[in-house]
Formats: sequence, structure tokens, C-alpha cells
Amino acid sequence: MAAARHTLVVLDPGHFHAALTLRERHPRLADEIYVYAEDGPDLERFLSVVQAFNERAESPTRWRTRIYRGTDCLERLVLDRPGDIVVVAGRNDCKMSSIHALHAAGLFVLGDKPWLIDPRQLPMLEEVAASPPVAMDIMTERHDVANRVQRALCGRPEVFGGFRHDDGEPAIHLISVHHLHKMVNGRPLVRPHWYFDVAMQGEGITDVTTHLVDLAQWMVGGEVFHYARDVELLSARQWTTEVPRAAFFAVTGLHEFPGHLNDRVKNGVLHLLCNASIDFRLRGVPVRVESIWALGPPSGGDTHYARLRGTTADLTIEQNAATNHVPELSVRPTGDSVGGALRSVIASLQREFPGLGMRAASGEYRIAIPAALRTTHEQHFAKVLDRFLGCVDGDEAPACAAADLVSRYTLLARAAEFTRHA
Repeated sequence: MAAARHTLVVLDPGHFHAALTLRERHPRLADEIYVYAEDGPDLERFLSVVQAFNERAESPTRWRTRIYRGTDCLERLVLDRPGDIVVVAGRNDCKMSSIHALHAAGLFVLGDKPWLIDPRQLPMLEEVAASPPVAMDIMTERHDVANRVQRALCGRPEVFGGFRHDDGEPAIHLISVHHLHKMVNGRPLVRPHWYFDVAMQGEGITDVTTHLVDLAQWMVGGEVFHYARDVELLSARQWTTEVPRAAFFAVTGLHEFPGHLNDRVKNGVLHLLCNASIDFRLRGVPVRVESIWALGPPSGGDTHYARLRGTTADLTIEQNAATNHVPELSVRPTGDSVGGALRSVIASLQREFPGLGMRAASGEYRIAIPAALRTTHEQHFAKVLDRFLGCVDGDEAPACAAADLVSRYTLLARAAEFTRHA
């Protein structure tokens, strides 16, 4: 194994994504990591997951944690500088200001989404994206093999044609359903109470929608996205999920709603503003993204739907109970059969996706993705970390990554404003 080049620091790991970045060892990272956090349950949950990674039977990690506990974590981290890369995955209300301060101090930053929940934070994001050192958000969905194959087929006009947007319907329609009560790393996920406070966590329109907007940008592709030139917000809306006291206890371990949630509690039920829908255009391509939160626990996992409507064929991913919660991709011709062209394209993709296949079924073609190519959401964090370290060692992130990040969060900020004035 090559000698480690970097030392990782974790700041206020309030979200379980902080621990998932440590799910696998990486040859460029030292085994000793530094954690700066306030004492309390968030820190203890993080350390428990890291310990589980160290103690698992198969491919255990060997992280050695050095912990600073205090209320001045950001200031002390910048003063101590025990490492050169900082992972930020905690409360969202202060995340952008923390990323801004770390970047100004010359530290590389890998930040969980969303970076901002208030449009007034946009100037800080633009400043971070404008210059080194590298700062990147954790976008996992680009690493799912079904999404990768869908994008590859979308880029082949002999199969997909071009985006279809002549009937008022979205050419890209993405729906993601998540659950408040779920399993992570084989254990029930315990969420902190602040996760249910939109003043700290943010409203739904700035959360999972970040991933969906990123996927839409990736599918449309082309030149670097600039908001003023390439994005047009059409409409946005939000609605609540009702969380009874018993469900809140199941997820947080707290028997009562904390006082800071009282203004959203009615008759013992928390009305959580966590669901969102946004309609917009990317370079003229109409897009609709929908993010929905159910209580759970889910019978088999979160669900995902992604439909790309083409002039020659539609490409649809479905992940739900009917697919055993495995993302499945289908190709449905919109006119003449595309079987011959699809077969040729599948053959050309064997180097990138070995074993990829297809079969005809009820007027469409099902894409057969070998099990060996499939990875889980938790495994995608290692791929994100690897890409980030590649950018760090290249001394700068691709220009398109920074520009697309600004465009993505500008859209979400404007959508949030839209819902407040609708």
C-alpha cells in the first residue's frame, strides 16, 4: 500500500454520512483521524459506527481517532490544523459558514449536502467555488451503476434520440422516496432531534433535491452550467410529512418533542416540511424533481424513479418493492424498434460495464446489469472520497465541478424563495 499523503479531520459529525466516508480504508489517507465535536450523542453515535467498521470481520478498517471535545471546534480546528482535509457533515444551518472558514484557512473540504439552506449564504458558496483549495459536495448517486448505464444510453442518439419536450411534460422526471426510520450499516438509524427542525436541518426543498438536480445536470451534460444562462426555474412547492410522537421516539429515542419544535406540533403530531417538487429547465430541457419523506421503516428500502423521455426511446429506472428494491433499467421505444441499435450499443459498453445485457419484454427492453457491477448507497461514499482525493492531488477540482455546484445550489436557493412567496 502506498504511503499516506493526507490526514483527515472530521468536524461536528452530526449526520451519519460523516461516518460513511470512513467505511473503507484509502491508501492516500493516514489511519489516524482527528475529530472536533461537541460532547454528546451525535459524537458518540459517530464513534460507535467507526468502531463497528474497525471491528467487522471482513475488510476491517483501522482508524485511530484523536478527539477534541468543545464548543469552539471550528476555531480550534483551524488553529491546530492536525490534517489537511476536513469532512463536514452535521447541522446544515452553520455548514456553509464552516466550509467558508475552512476554505479561507487553506484546508480541503468534503462537505455533505446541502451546503446551504438560506439564499443569503450564496455569496459564501460562490467565493469557495471560485478558487483553490478544492471544496466538493458529497454526490453519491452518480456512482450507482443503473444511473451510469442510463446516462450512457442517453448519450447514444441511435437509441435515445434527443430529449422530448414538445407536450408540456418533463423530459427528465426524478422521484426519490426516503424514510425517516431506516437501517444503516445493519443497525437502526438514530437521528438527532435537530434533524426535525427546519431552522437547523433546512426545508425539504434544499435537501435530497440536491442529489436529484445533480443527476439532471449530469444527464443533460455538455458545457459547464451557469445559472443565468442555462437554468430557468418554473415552479416549486413544498408540503409536510406528519410525524406522531411515537414515530419521533422510534427515530430519536426522545419521548417528547423538544421545545424548539413546538411551533410545528399540533395535537401531538409534528408537521415536518420535508417534501418538495421543483420544475425547471436545463438548457431548454424540462425537468421535474420530487423528494418525498415517509415515516418507515420501509419494507425493503428507499425508492427511486428516473425517467428520461427521448424522441426515439424512453429510459426508465425503477427501484421499489416490485424490483426487490434493486434499481432496474428499461428501454421503451417511442416509435420504431430500437432493438438492433440497442444491441450494438450494449456490445460497445462491455469494457465499461462487463456482462451488461438486454432482453425483450412487453414492448420494451430490460437491461440486465450483472450483480458484480452493483454497489450499495453506503459503498458509494468510498467512491466519492476516491474522486475527491484525485481532485485534491491534482491540485484543483475540474472547473465544471465548481461551476455546476454553484448553479445547483443557486437553483435550490431560488426554489426555496419561490415557495415562500408563492
